[in-house]
Amino acid sequence: MKKSFSIPISRRDFMKLAGVTALSAGLIGNNQTQAQAAENISGQTVKYADKKIPIIYSVDVCVCGGGPSGVAAAVNSAKNGANTLLIERGIALGGLGVLGCVYPFMDTHAPDSDTPYLAELKNRLRGYGIEPFDGVTQQTWHNPETLALIHDEMCQEVGVNTLFQAVVVDSITSGDKISAVIIQTIAGLAAVKSKIFIDSTGDAYLARSSGVDYEKGYEKTGNNQPLSFRFEMGGIDTQKLYNYVAIELKEDWCKSKLPYFEIAEAMHRKQRYKLEEFMARGVESGEITQEEAEYMQAYTIIGKNGVMSMNCPEIPVKFSATDPISYSNAVIFGRKMMRNIARYLIKHLPGFENAFISREAVMLGARESWRIKGKYYMVEDDYHNQSRFPDAVCRTAWFIDAHGEKVSEKLPKGGFYEIPYRSLISDKISNLIVAGRCISASFILQASMRIQPTCTSIGEAAGIAAAYSVKNKIPANQIDWAKIPNDKRSYVSKG
Repeated sequence: MKKSFSIPISRRDFMKLAGVTALSAGLIGNNQTQAQAAENISGQTVKYADKKIPIIYSVDVCVCGGGPSGVAAAVNSAKNGANTLLIERGIALGGLGVLGCVYPFMDTHAPDSDTPYLAELKNRLRGYGIEPFDGVTQQTWHNPETLALIHDEMCQEVGVNTLFQAVVVDSITSGDKISAVIIQTIAGLAAVKSKIFIDSTGDAYLARSSGVDYEKGYEKTGNNQPLSFRFEMGGIDTQKLYNYVAIELKEDWCKSKLPYFEIAEAMHRKQRYKLEEFMARGVESGEITQEEAEYMQAYTIIGKNGVMSMNCPEIPVKFSATDPISYSNAVIFGRKMMRNIARYLIKHLPGFENAFISREAVMLGARESWRIKGKYYMVEDDYHNQSRFPDAVCRTAWFIDAHGEKVSEKLPKGGFYEIPYRSLISDKISNLIVAGRCISASFILQASMRIQPTCTSIGEAAGIAAAYSVKNKIPANQIDWAKIPNDKRSYVSKG
């Protein structure tokens, strides 16, 4: 199994570059050496690549990645008494749900799947006047700016330390433990020491750097699921759009009504959408490409009148979520697709006549990239067999939604499968828990568990387990989730 990154630069060369750009600019004064500058920031340092790096935090639990799973992990770790640090590479918490324009949250389709943290999140949306339910579907409609604020508040209330604009660069390991992570901050390279680490980066970055086995892409082809480049459009007459799609075209796919409204089309699927012909006409006229017409979806945003979240374009699968050069090319290609789709909608779709692009996501939507190989490896049979586990941390029934490969039938009503704690840990690193879409699962199974509510519940359990590990001095990868008292767990399997 691979243990190295596919970036064409050596660690020594990378550190030289980091030293020149970051440390020289942010840490080193006129006559200071690199080591002296490091010691001025903190009284403690670690040695990394022949350099002294300042330790800026020493905590019980360090959570890397502030997406849905990471915030849930941090809040629940701190809530259970652990001194917790949350590291986020952007300037807002919420990951794809906030920075990637990925909303609303899809419904798990599983009965009673809301864990306590998830239920609290929805209640707080209501407190800000954002009713998350439309009365028909069970997906969670929200507002990204409000959600970011709620994440800040929940972290602050339980004492989570949040470090923004900080990117995980590497880990320092000793035996089967991570002793510190190296991060790039606005001041340059820094280190964080912790007893327990939670990898909620989405890309299993911390796990991979520490030596945990992993895989990426579809086992049969090596392809990742297609990336998306979501955006928002404002100036939309949503009533006119509703009248055209729901009344004139008689599209009954979206059961909810304004202000909760959705339009969609996805070619080459069993589901036939009334807007497919509309998009096909654009291909015939040469106004959009076949790739741009393949997938189009848009949702109203509660609290942002006349604005819709565009769940498109879907970037062709030839672009990789795990290759830095291909990913960068996907950004350029996707932005061009975005503009073409918007231009076509403005020109031809009723309700979009005065619309405009009001916001672009600041990160591509990666449905799948790297996944760890943990103590339990979930596979497609776990979905179809509705597997149950004594150490289950949550349940879900979202269908197998592997764009470009397989879109599976739904489980019967009331059906679900569970996700075991053992899929969050490995034999390799004893003080690491992985949360979110990069847990131990096959490509096809991951296509079901990757939705935001499920990832949030996984993160919630990871935070509880991390705090339990610290308090009871049990290695994180030796915890038996089923033996944690029921009132301390976020989810108890019904068997």
